[in-house]
Amino acid sequence: MTDRPARARELGLEPHPEGGWFRQTWRSEVEVTVSDGRVRPTATLIWFLLPPGESSAWHRVASDEIWLAHDGIVELQFGGDGDQPVAGEVARVSTSEDTQVLVPAGVWQRTLPGTTEALVSCLVSPGFDFADFELA
Repeated sequence: MTDRPARARELGLEPHPEGGWFRQTWRSEVEVTVSDGRVRPTATLIWFLLPPGESSAWHRVASDEIWLAHDGIVELQFGGDGDQPVAGEVARVSTSEDTQVLVPAGVWQRTLPGTTEALVSCLVSPGFDFADFELA
């Protein structure tokens, strides 16, 4: 990622550490204490933009994540829940195929490079916190 894409500028998106561009658009004011004592909002929501040819790195979060399609196609690859990701099933998140795709808590995921720009939202519950984010 070198230049900020026009749509990222329009939506106020910033570079995401995993790749792509993002901005948190909502954070629940209701909090929950998870089993290990962490306190998180019940849910958070972001916009995530993936320009043509870009991908995200293998990563996982400690909460369930639902990808919601807005525009374009994102190929989302699952990598299991072991210590390191292992390339597995690919889901296509798009308005004409799977409009919602669940990535269970603790499962490795990455996006594959596409040929067109794609915009999705990602809903995380319990809410996302970078302390719960792991890059491979």
